[in-house]
Amino acid sequence: MQVSFGGHPYLFVNPQYYGKYFPPSQAVSPNRWFNYGGDKDWPLPEGVEDEEHWASARSDILDDGEYSLEVLSQGKDCAVQLTGPPDPRTGLQYSRVIGLGASSPRITFHAVMKNITGHPIEWSIQSVSQYDTGDPRNPSDYNHNFWAFTPVNPNSAYLEKYHVRSGPSDHPSFSVRDDNLFALHWAYLEAEVWLDSPAGWVAVVDGLSNYAMVERFKFRKGVEYPGKASVIFYVNGARLRLDSKGMPTLPPLNALDTPYYMEAELNSPMVHLEPEETYAFDTEWFPTRVGDNFKTVSHAGLVSNPLTASQTAEGLRLRGIFGVFYPGHLVVRLYDRDGMLIKDVDLMNVSPLELVTLDKTIETPSGVSWLSVHLEDAEGSDRGALGQVHVNPQERIQLK
Repeated sequence: MQVSFGGHPYLFVNPQYYGKYFPPSQAVSPNRWFNYGGDKDWPLPEGVEDEEHWASARSDILDDGEYSLEVLSQGKDCAVQLTGPPDPRTGLQYSRVIGLGASSPRITFHAVMKNITGHPIEWSIQSVSQYDTGDPRNPSDYNHNFWAFTPVNPNSAYLEKYHVRSGPSDHPSFSVRDDNLFALHWAYLEAEVWLDSPAGWVAVVDGLSNYAMVERFKFRKGVEYPGKASVIFYVNGARLRLDSKGMPTLPPLNALDTPYYMEAELNSPMVHLEPEETYAFDTEWFPTRVGDNFKTVSHAGLVSNPLTASQTAEGLRLRGIFGVFYPGHLVVRLYDRDGMLIKDVDLMNVSPLELVTLDKTIETPSGVSWLSVHLEDAEGSDRGALGQVHVNPQERIQLK
């Protein structure tokens, strides 16, 4: 139900239901959703019009049934498996393996849906993460510096490159930056927004604490996604309504009745399942640190201030601010004009627990035309580049 990193709790835990459980078998309150918080798997599409739509989490076996727990491995790599009951309403049975390794804070999820009927069915499986957007300094207020990001699709099926499925179409939280990043600045006004993002990642950024979570998934081209959306964000809060006189109004709310949280939802494609057939949706999380700005995500980490290189009297000065996904060290690779590697230079040790502020001056041999900064983990594996630039800043290469 919770993920903590460096003492920072990421997920929303509902204080109304903390330490309590109301299984559907007890029929405590039919058609009521007990939102405990945390992280969960849901089916899509959602609706009540037929059996090919999920009628939401109200007293639902998939959301609130009793799951068995099995420890699969302990030691260097740890994994547990959760297996739920079969659901006759959707024809699905869920299981999920959650894994942690000793060498990094990376969390892996292997979510499986199985057709338990005797006929074909079609569903998408959705990873739903509820992030706490409350202000830790003041429980009655929300975090006014809470953000979420994902790249938009340049060939989006949506008119504004995103689709507000519920809530005001001009919701003040939603925008697209000049660098084609969708930016959500959390505000206490309910809405749900859909994106056909092809990048395979979302970043959730807490600007108060300077902690971030990057969720990754594999985007598949040329397949059908539910409602064309690979990513969905849900913002809870006040809901605009019409009163008895037909006038728009916002009902009075408090943090207990409507607590502060945001859902980051990753969708699998729509999948055709024959009887007994299964489909697995793999995702991974990377908790890390973030600076006052957010620029993008690379394979190695999160970029707050992009890499720059400038010539000085002492040598080549390298600067940038990053959050890394693995503990290890940074290495700069120097290349000539023909793209041939000249040499590697070790820069500094780094950790996901600490914001990486790179400000190093190195001596460079003649003939250096461009360079890249890579993260090598504690086992010596290259985890990818945090940035690459030409020595001449006017010829800077954009991060890929």
